[in-house]
Amino acid sequence: MTGILLISQIVLVVIITIAVLLQKSSSIGLGAYSGSNESVFGAKGPGSFLAKMTFFFGFLFVVNTVTLGYFYAQESSASVVDNIAESTDIAAPAAAPTAVQLPAETQEAPAVETNTSN
Repeated sequence: MTGILLISQIVLVVIITIAVLLQKSSSIGLGAYSGSNESVFGAKGPGSFLAKMTFFFGFLFVVNTVTLGYFYAQESSASVVDNIAESTDIAAPAAAPTAVQLPAETQEAPAVETNTSN
């Protein structure tokens, strides 16, 4: 579910960016490249349509962001320690070895040299 919401978040960002860049401003922006849009969108021009479209997609962006935050908070509410405690894959060893057998050459105590000269 979070994967679909994350992809839709990216698509919404691209759509909002395009809608904002197409709007008229003091420096025309990308609206200069769109041709004569005023005849398609009515007598008022694309300003009203693009403003409504930007608001609508902005609202969807905010709702999608809150939903993503909710789902990520639900996923991260479980602790790592809780996951380890619930795991049944970890099994205790059957029996611990009681004594370690050393090879014959290492069973003797090594000679310690002492320096008695003063």
